[in-house]
Amino acid sequence: MKNSIQLLLLLVIITAACDDNILETTPYGQSTSSQFWRNGEDAVAAANAMYEPLTVEDFYGHAEHTFDIPSDDQFRAGDHAEDQAIESFTFDAGNPQLFYSWRHKYEVISRANAVLINVPDITMDQTLKDRTLGEAYFLRGFMYWRFAVIYGAVPLILEEDVLASNYNKARASLEETYAQIESDLLKAAELLPVSHGADDLGRPHKGAANGLLAKMYLYKEEFDKTITYGQMVLDGPYPLADNFQDNFQVETQNNPEVLFSIQSLQGWRDNTHIIYTTPRSWGGWDFHEPVQDLIEEFEEGDPRLDYTVYKPGDMVDLGGDNGITEYTADLSSTGYHFRKYSSWNPTGGLNMSHNNPIIRTADVLLLVAEAKVRSGQNGDAEINEVRQRAGRSLLSNATMEEIIHERRVELAGENQRHQDLIRWDKANLVDIVALYKKDLGPLKPPRNFVRPKHYLFAIPQREIDLSNGVLTQNPEY
Repeated sequence: MKNSIQLLLLLVIITAACDDNILETTPYGQSTSSQFWRNGEDAVAAANAMYEPLTVEDFYGHAEHTFDIPSDDQFRAGDHAEDQAIESFTFDAGNPQLFYSWRHKYEVISRANAVLINVPDITMDQTLKDRTLGEAYFLRGFMYWRFAVIYGAVPLILEEDVLASNYNKARASLEETYAQIESDLLKAAELLPVSHGADDLGRPHKGAANGLLAKMYLYKEEFDKTITYGQMVLDGPYPLADNFQDNFQVETQNNPEVLFSIQSLQGWRDNTHIIYTTPRSWGGWDFHEPVQDLIEEFEEGDPRLDYTVYKPGDMVDLGGDNGITEYTADLSSTGYHFRKYSSWNPTGGLNMSHNNPIIRTADVLLLVAEAKVRSGQNGDAEINEVRQRAGRSLLSNATMEEIIHERRVELAGENQRHQDLIRWDKANLVDIVALYKKDLGPLKPPRNFVRPKHYLFAIPQREIDLSNGVLTQNPEY
């Protein structure tokens, strides 16, 4: 699939879509141009274009990760004043971080809608058609999923809205938003193949759709469905990688455990997130620095710590003239950097082909374990599979406290922790107010999390203004 990224620059009909907001989206789904939507090659090209916004700096290149900086895993670092407000819960609806990735989510949705409107009428290989439509359903469902966990209910722009040029819509209810996510992911799971050949690694497959469904159902506390759809992943050809670090090395990052990731290709679609998380003197920008509290969460001897963060004394091959270089505490405000998001070219410099993992089989194992424990069942088999790979002692009658620990150390830095804490607080499994009042040092002092206000981020004020008030704000903002 990375080779297909090079075709994106040719897709003027797709890539010219709006840069600002859903209200300015060009209705590409109505195009009947004789120059496009003609055959299977056009369908695949349009599908490839859906992925292009994902890697941009204002989306998964950085902005989407700012929604996890309130967590107790990391200090925001960097030089973005707007990030400080996000981290400290002092932001208002005018904070620019709130709209950076908003517009790109709707851009992906716009491109997915175009595929869903036009591809069904193309005469082409049915297997390829199904895959293309499945990709569109998956990506649209994924975008609405990210909207739901960050902002709650949002306007649902679907095929019929494109055809009617109906873009200035009120927010759907949260139930309607979840129903649309569920519908899209179920269709994706039906249409997508079980796996892909080497040329198409990185596209979503049934495992990606079922894994995201399992996560959505757990957020809704529908534990039986979490177990059902999670088990579809666990029974599929998506085993854990032999080594934890295989998920974060360019050579092995598309292994079967990685159900879906944001693909990157040096020179074409660079993943700028790895620049943000890398030491400045090593070519990075010093954002998202792990804090001591996270380091202390790892059990003694847990090898995942070594591949999750750079620690003082670690020897790192930076390639080229730099070669083997020692990581020292003065490279970071906290003394640490995330290691999961950095690779180095043999000739020196960051390897910009480093992907950004979204969901892994290890995540699904822990989702199923949690669903089982919270519904009165035994989740030992699932949590122990994750622990066994890390050489940890096996658990008996695992508790939610142990599952919370395991998710934190397994998924650290993967944009999960803050949302995990929110849903656990809603279920009275943790006290997020007390956790965020904990003094994590001068860089991460106590913060005031307000229930229920901060369960959601504010709807961007600029979007409300552009809608002439049709779009409404979340409570208490």
